[in-house]
Amino acid sequence: MPKPRKSLISLEATSYYHCISRCVRRAFLCGEDALTGRSFEHRRGWIEERVLELAQIFAIEVCGYSIMASHSHIVMHADQPLADSWSMREVVERWHHLFGGTVLSERYLRGDELLEVEQTQLEGLVETWLQRLTSVSWFMRCA
Repeated sequence: MPKPRKSLISLEATSYYHCISRCVRRAFLCGEDALTGRSFEHRRGWIEERVLELAQIFAIEVCGYSIMASHSHIVMHADQPLADSWSMREVVERWHHLFGGTVLSERYLRGDELLEVEQTQLEGLVETWLQRLTSVSWFMRCA
């Protein structure tokens, strides 16, 4: 039985990973289904654009990728030093680009003054978001 990526990945051991994402039950990611004649080729561009967009948001460099009819391959490098150089504002902006933030993070970006307890709560959120923005597993989840 396959194991989840988070249990297989150790950025301390290596920061380069080759991930494969497969379709199941004869589903087609792209290409043409020989049985039905339906073409799913239009999806190839969508997937490529999404992978390249995510590489601009995450602290992950896409070294190479291949989008096949029923699966995709992505070779990536998790760049922890890059993520460590990001300011709190940059982490919040990157996270907001992918997901809606919280009312607290929106207030922070507007420049509203936060109470000490709100600042502490936001710092905890930003720590979580930073971990996710360097995670191979979260990258593949969003791809």
